[in-house]
Amino acid sequence: MTESLKNIFEFLIENRIYNKELQTRYYSGIVNSQKSKAEKIVSLLYHTANTQSQPKIDYLAEFYQKIYQNTDLLNSFSGFMSVINPNGTEPKNYNGLYNGMREQKGWGEKTSALFVKTIFHLHNKEYPNDLRIWNDAPTDLKNNDSFYLPVDAVIIAIFKKIQSKNWNFKNVNKIIADNYSGKDIEVWDDLWFWGFITQIGTGNDRKMGWNLNKYWTLRESDKSPKMIKEIKNKAEQFLTVLNKKSTLHNKVLW
Repeated sequence: MTESLKNIFEFLIENRIYNKELQTRYYSGIVNSQKSKAEKIVSLLYHTANTQSQPKIDYLAEFYQKIYQNTDLLNSFSGFMSVINPNGTEPKNYNGLYNGMREQKGWGEKTSALFVKTIFHLHNKEYPNDLRIWNDAPTDLKNNDSFYLPVDAVIIAIFKKIQSKNWNFKNVNKIIADNYSGKDIEVWDDLWFWGFITQIGTGNDRKMGWNLNKYWTLRESDKSPKMIKEIKNKAEQFLTVLNKKSTLHNKVLW
Protein backbone atom coordinates (compact mmCIF):
# COMPACT_ATOMS: atom_id res chain seq x y z
CA MET A 1 0.00 0.00 0.00
CA THR A 2 2.80 2.40 0.91
CA GLU A 3 4.57 1.76 -2.39
CA SER A 4 1.36 2.42 -4.32
CA LEU A 5 0.84 5.69 -2.46
CA LYS A 6 4.41 6.71 -3.23
CA ASN A 7 3.95 6.07 -6.96
CA ILE A 8 0.71 8.04 -7.09
CA PHE A 9 2.17 10.88 -5.04
CA GLU A 10 5.08 11.22 -7.47
CA PHE A 11 2.65 11.44 -10.38
CA LEU A 12 0.61 14.12 -8.58
CA ILE A 13 3.73 16.16 -7.79
CA GLU A 14 4.88 16.06 -11.40
CA ASN A 15 1.51 17.12 -12.80
CA ARG A 16 0.22 19.73 -10.35
CA ILE A 17 -0.16 22.42 -12.99
CA TYR A 18 -3.22 20.85 -14.64
CA ASN A 19 -5.53 20.76 -11.66
CA LYS A 20 -4.17 24.04 -10.35
CA GLU A 21 -5.12 25.86 -13.56
CA LEU A 22 -8.60 24.34 -13.45
CA GLN A 23 -8.98 25.21 -9.75
CA THR A 24 -7.83 28.78 -10.39
CA ARG A 25 -10.51 29.29 -13.01
CA TYR A 26 -13.09 27.70 -10.72
CA TYR A 27 -12.17 29.90 -7.75
CA SER A 28 -12.06 33.01 -9.92
CA GLY A 29 -15.61 32.41 -11.10
CA ILE A 30 -16.84 32.17 -7.51
CA VAL A 31 -14.77 34.87 -5.82
CA ASN A 32 -14.03 37.56 -8.39
CA SER A 33 -17.68 37.91 -9.35
CA GLN A 34 -18.38 39.25 -5.85
CA LYS A 35 -17.39 42.65 -4.47
CA SER A 36 -17.13 42.51 -0.69
CA LYS A 37 -15.31 39.97 1.46
CA ALA A 38 -18.58 38.89 3.01
CA GLU A 39 -20.13 38.30 -0.42
CA LYS A 40 -17.11 36.24 -1.48
CA ILE A 41 -17.39 34.00 1.59
CA VAL A 42 -21.14 33.58 1.18
CA SER A 43 -20.60 32.63 -2.46
CA LEU A 44 -18.01 30.03 -1.43
CA LEU A 45 -20.34 28.59 1.19
CA TYR A 46 -23.20 28.21 -1.27
CA HIS A 47 -21.05 26.67 -4.00
CA THR A 48 -19.48 24.23 -1.54
CA ALA A 49 -22.76 23.14 0.03
CA ASN A 50 -24.25 22.65 -3.43
CA THR A 51 -21.72 19.89 -4.15
CA GLN A 52 -23.70 17.63 -1.82
CA SER A 53 -25.67 14.92 -3.60
CA GLN A 54 -28.38 14.93 -0.94
CA PRO A 55 -28.27 18.31 0.83
CA LYS A 56 -30.23 18.72 4.04
CA ILE A 57 -32.15 21.80 2.93
CA ASP A 58 -33.79 22.66 6.26
CA TYR A 59 -30.49 22.51 8.14
CA LEU A 60 -28.64 24.49 5.46
CA ALA A 61 -31.34 27.16 5.50
CA GLU A 62 -30.84 27.53 9.24
CA PHE A 63 -27.08 27.81 8.71
CA TYR A 64 -27.46 30.47 6.01
CA GLN A 65 -29.75 32.51 8.24
CA LYS A 66 -27.04 32.54 10.89
CA ILE A 67 -24.45 33.59 8.31
CA TYR A 68 -26.58 36.47 7.01
CA GLN A 69 -27.19 37.66 10.56
CA ASN A 70 -23.44 38.00 11.05
CA THR A 71 -22.17 39.33 7.71
CA ASP A 72 -20.12 41.97 9.55
CA LEU A 73 -18.03 39.14 11.00
CA LEU A 74 -17.25 37.61 7.60
CA ASN A 75 -14.58 40.21 6.83
CA SER A 76 -11.85 38.26 8.63
CA PHE A 77 -10.81 34.69 9.34
CA SER A 78 -11.06 35.26 13.10
CA GLY A 79 -14.49 36.84 12.67
CA PHE A 80 -15.75 33.88 10.67
CA MET A 81 -14.38 31.53 13.32
CA SER A 82 -16.39 33.42 15.94
CA VAL A 83 -19.55 32.72 13.91
CA ILE A 84 -19.03 28.97 13.59
CA ASN A 85 -17.33 28.54 16.97
CA PRO A 86 -18.79 31.26 19.24
CA ASN A 87 -17.36 29.68 22.40
CA GLY A 88 -13.82 30.04 21.05
CA THR A 89 -12.92 26.43 21.83
CA GLU A 90 -11.24 25.81 18.47
CA PRO A 91 -7.81 27.14 17.45
CA LYS A 92 -7.81 29.73 14.68
CA ASN A 93 -6.19 27.46 12.13
CA TYR A 94 -7.35 25.03 9.44
CA ASN A 95 -8.01 22.21 11.87
CA GLY A 96 -10.15 24.57 13.93
CA LEU A 97 -11.93 25.76 10.79
CA TYR A 98 -12.74 22.16 9.84
CA ASN A 99 -14.03 21.29 13.31
CA GLY A 100 -16.11 24.45 13.40
CA MET A 101 -17.68 23.76 10.00
CA ARG A 102 -18.27 20.13 10.88
CA GLU A 103 -20.43 21.28 13.79
CA GLN A 104 -22.72 23.29 11.52
CA LYS A 105 -26.07 21.77 10.67
CA GLY A 106 -26.18 20.58 7.08
CA TRP A 107 -22.40 20.29 6.76
CA GLY A 108 -20.82 16.86 6.60
CA GLU A 109 -17.23 15.68 6.65
CA LYS A 110 -16.64 15.99 2.92
CA THR A 111 -18.21 19.42 2.44
CA SER A 112 -16.50 20.80 5.56
CA ALA A 113 -13.14 19.54 4.27
CA LEU A 114 -13.89 20.96 0.81
CA PHE A 115 -14.59 24.42 2.22
CA VAL A 116 -11.42 24.33 4.34
CA LYS A 117 -9.36 23.20 1.36
CA THR A 118 -10.72 26.09 -0.68
CA ILE A 119 -9.90 28.63 2.01
CA PHE A 120 -6.40 27.17 2.27
CA HIS A 121 -5.86 27.40 -1.48
CA LEU A 122 -7.02 31.01 -1.61
CA HIS A 123 -4.60 32.03 1.13
CA ASN A 124 -1.51 29.82 0.76
CA LYS A 125 0.17 32.29 -1.64
CA GLU A 126 0.28 29.72 -4.45
CA TYR A 127 -2.76 31.09 -6.24
CA PRO A 128 -3.29 34.60 -7.73
CA ASN A 129 -3.36 37.38 -5.13
CA ASP A 130 -6.73 38.65 -6.34
CA LEU A 131 -8.32 35.46 -4.99
CA ARG A 132 -7.18 36.18 -1.45
CA ILE A 133 -10.05 37.21 0.84
CA TRP A 134 -8.87 37.46 4.44
CA ASN A 135 -5.73 39.23 5.63
CA ASP A 136 -5.50 37.13 8.80
CA ALA A 137 -6.01 33.65 7.32
CA PRO A 138 -3.06 31.27 7.87
CA THR A 139 -0.87 30.88 4.81
CA ASP A 140 0.60 27.55 5.86
CA LEU A 141 -0.01 24.51 8.04
CA LYS A 142 1.96 25.22 11.19
CA ASN A 143 2.12 24.02 14.79
CA ASN A 144 0.52 20.62 14.18
CA ASP A 145 -2.27 22.13 12.10
CA SER A 146 -4.02 19.41 10.09
CA PHE A 147 -5.64 19.20 6.70
CA TYR A 148 -8.38 16.82 5.60
CA LEU A 149 -8.98 15.64 2.06
CA PRO A 150 -12.59 16.07 0.87
CA VAL A 151 -12.94 12.34 0.28
CA ASP A 152 -15.91 11.30 -1.84
CA ALA A 153 -16.92 8.34 -4.03
CA VAL A 154 -14.28 9.21 -6.66
CA ILE A 155 -11.37 9.00 -4.23
CA ILE A 156 -12.82 5.98 -2.44
CA ALA A 157 -12.98 4.13 -5.79
CA ILE A 158 -9.27 4.80 -6.31
CA PHE A 159 -8.35 3.44 -2.89
CA LYS A 160 -10.49 0.36 -3.51
CA LYS A 161 -8.48 -0.15 -6.69
CA ILE A 162 -5.28 0.00 -4.67
CA GLN A 163 -6.53 -2.24 -1.89
CA SER A 164 -9.90 -3.97 -1.57
CA LYS A 165 -11.44 -2.89 1.74
CA ASN A 166 -14.21 -0.68 3.08
CA TRP A 167 -12.72 2.77 2.55
CA ASN A 168 -14.38 5.92 3.88
CA PHE A 169 -13.59 9.55 4.72
CA LYS A 170 -11.89 8.69 8.00
CA ASN A 171 -9.63 5.81 7.01
CA VAL A 172 -8.55 7.41 3.72
CA ASN A 173 -7.52 10.55 5.59
CA LYS A 174 -5.82 8.46 8.25
CA ILE A 175 -3.62 6.51 5.86
CA ILE A 176 -2.64 9.73 4.06
CA ALA A 177 -1.85 11.45 7.38
CA ASP A 178 0.16 8.41 8.52
CA ASN A 179 2.43 8.72 5.49
CA TYR A 180 2.40 12.44 4.66
CA SER A 181 2.23 15.72 6.53
CA GLY A 182 1.90 19.46 6.01
CA LYS A 183 1.66 20.63 2.43
CA ASP A 184 2.30 17.11 1.15
CA ILE A 185 -1.20 16.19 2.31
CA GLU A 186 -2.63 19.02 0.23
CA VAL A 187 -0.96 17.55 -2.88
CA TRP A 188 -3.34 14.61 -2.54
CA ASP A 189 -6.26 16.91 -3.29
CA ASP A 190 -5.27 16.59 -6.97
CA LEU A 191 -6.28 12.94 -6.79
CA TRP A 192 -9.94 13.86 -7.28
CA PHE A 193 -9.28 15.50 -10.66
CA TRP A 194 -7.36 12.55 -12.09
CA GLY A 195 -9.78 10.08 -10.53
CA PHE A 196 -12.85 11.87 -11.88
CA ILE A 197 -11.70 11.86 -15.50
CA THR A 198 -10.52 8.23 -15.37
CA GLN A 199 -13.68 6.61 -14.01
CA ILE A 200 -16.53 5.25 -16.10
CA GLY A 201 -19.89 4.49 -14.52
CA THR A 202 -21.05 4.92 -10.94
CA GLY A 203 -21.30 2.99 -7.70
CA ASN A 204 -19.92 -0.54 -7.64
CA ASP A 205 -20.05 -0.64 -11.45
CA ARG A 206 -17.27 1.93 -11.85
CA LYS A 207 -14.49 0.99 -14.24
CA MET A 208 -11.16 2.72 -14.66
CA GLY A 209 -10.50 4.33 -18.02
CA TRP A 210 -10.08 7.70 -19.73
CA ASN A 211 -13.49 9.42 -19.73
CA LEU A 212 -13.58 12.29 -22.21
CA ASN A 213 -17.21 13.04 -21.42
CA LYS A 214 -16.43 13.66 -17.77
CA TYR A 215 -13.65 16.04 -18.76
CA TRP A 216 -16.16 17.98 -20.85
CA THR A 217 -18.52 18.27 -17.88
CA LEU A 218 -15.90 20.23 -15.95
CA ARG A 219 -16.89 23.78 -16.84
CA GLU A 220 -13.44 25.23 -16.18
CA SER A 221 -11.46 22.59 -18.09
CA ASP A 222 -9.43 23.70 -21.11
CA LYS A 223 -11.40 22.42 -24.12
CA SER A 224 -8.74 23.05 -26.77
CA PRO A 225 -7.90 19.91 -28.82
CA LYS A 226 -4.24 20.25 -27.89
CA MET A 227 -4.94 20.30 -24.16
CA ILE A 228 -7.47 17.49 -24.35
CA LYS A 229 -4.87 15.32 -26.06
CA GLU A 230 -2.32 16.25 -23.39
CA ILE A 231 -4.74 15.54 -20.55
CA LYS A 232 -5.68 12.21 -22.13
CA ASN A 233 -2.02 11.18 -22.24
CA LYS A 234 -1.55 12.22 -18.61
CA ALA A 235 -4.73 10.41 -17.57
CA GLU A 236 -3.44 7.22 -19.19
CA GLN A 237 -0.15 7.68 -17.33
CA PHE A 238 -2.14 8.00 -14.11
CA LEU A 239 -3.98 4.75 -14.87
CA THR A 240 -0.67 3.03 -15.51
CA VAL A 241 0.64 4.24 -12.16
CA LEU A 242 -2.57 3.16 -10.45
CA ASN A 243 -2.34 -0.33 -11.97
CA LYS A 244 1.33 -0.65 -11.15
CA LYS A 245 1.98 -3.28 -8.56
CA SER A 246 4.52 -2.78 -5.84
CA THR A 247 7.90 -4.18 -6.83
CA LEU A 248 7.91 -5.90 -3.47
CA HIS A 249 4.72 -7.73 -4.38
CA ASN A 250 6.10 -8.82 -7.75
CA LYS A 251 9.50 -9.85 -6.47
CA VAL A 252 10.10 -13.59 -6.51
CA LEU A 253 11.81 -14.80 -3.37
CA TRP A 254 14.18 -17.69 -3.90
